[in-house]
Amino acid sequence: MNILVINAGSSSLKYQLLNPETQEVLAKGLCERIGIDGKFTYKAPGKQTIDAVDVAMPTHSEAIKAVLDALVDPQNGVISSMKEIDAVGHRVVHGSETFACSVKIDEKVMAALEECIPLAPLHNPANITGIKACEAVMGKDVPQVAVFDTAFHQTMPPVAYTYALPYEYYTEDKVRRYGFHGTSHKYVSQRAAALLGKPAASLKLISCHLGNGSSITAIDGGKSVDTSMGFTPLAGLPMGTRSGDLDAGILEYLMNKHGMDINEMLNVLNKKSGVLGISGVSSDFRDLEAAAKQGNARAQLAIDVFEYNVRKLIGAYAAAMGGVDAIIFTAGVGENSPAMRLRMTAGLEFMGVKVDPEKNDCRGKEIDVSAEGATVRTLVIPTNEELMIALDTAELAK
Repeated sequence: MNILVINAGSSSLKYQLLNPETQEVLAKGLCERIGIDGKFTYKAPGKQTIDAVDVAMPTHSEAIKAVLDALVDPQNGVISSMKEIDAVGHRVVHGSETFACSVKIDEKVMAALEECIPLAPLHNPANITGIKACEAVMGKDVPQVAVFDTAFHQTMPPVAYTYALPYEYYTEDKVRRYGFHGTSHKYVSQRAAALLGKPAASLKLISCHLGNGSSITAIDGGKSVDTSMGFTPLAGLPMGTRSGDLDAGILEYLMNKHGMDINEMLNVLNKKSGVLGISGVSSDFRDLEAAAKQGNARAQLAIDVFEYNVRKLIGAYAAAMGGVDAIIFTAGVGENSPAMRLRMTAGLEFMGVKVDPEKNDCRGKEIDVSAEGATVRTLVIPTNEELMIALDTAELAK
């Protein structure tokens, strides 16, 4: 079974063709600058790589057509015809409270996705465009599935998702904690259960998706019970360029002092804050670690602030669940920075966390890095959101 996974942005489109049964990636790539000048990238094992070549893409439909043309190309393709694509899985950012799981797309689902646009005005319209483009090029007979970033977190109880605001803002305006990165947290929690050789229903896990965008999720019995991102992905940890949690009164103070409107303030919070704002160096943790080694105090402070907040949330979520069996590190920083993993778990020995430095000296590898005697396991699990989307899509397409 072949599943085409699509992640559509406003002017870009990432794609992968996978076989979820063998977990083989047949081809992958990127369509960029859609609606501008169009750049197309295509990579397939054993085939010639096409790297950022000019392809006319005035709309997402032309981008989808370019993808399909490459996949079935007689010399460089990986399938003989579009009929070998059994279904299409779409990453959709926001499903509100309407969707607690992945769904097969029909007219009712499309209408509900339109209703979710106010909650994700930058992302959902692009996701909808990608769905419509696939239908326009591939026809209505090819099943399409929506896989939501927010769906995994719909199991959170009211005590975790309710904000202390007038209650009508929730009932009438849908203001609540939604959480994001759900597909990643779901995938690594399933892999953790397999790695530990225990059923997911018996485990209390803390999943740390740490990268330019970061979130931590408490997973009890295979279900999300709390997560650090909130109504938007701006909440929670300080990230690459996002501020994370802060005192809302700061906004009024800075807007009044510097004459900023709300859009200017949000630009600061989303694009100029986080570890970039603290360090003044970079939003990339590799750059920060290099600068810190050269004695840059602000770069070191940015790293320290990030690690402190990760450690604090791990402790909070262990308390919320009444214990924890394993801590998972995933995504760019979580998978690839042994030094930061050591520092983020330092001080958690009282919980039973103990990391073996030699085992921990690894990158991008699925491994238990716990030291002997640890009662809480520390796991490194590379995330694979595309595979999770493909697995959900295959199940629904059947």
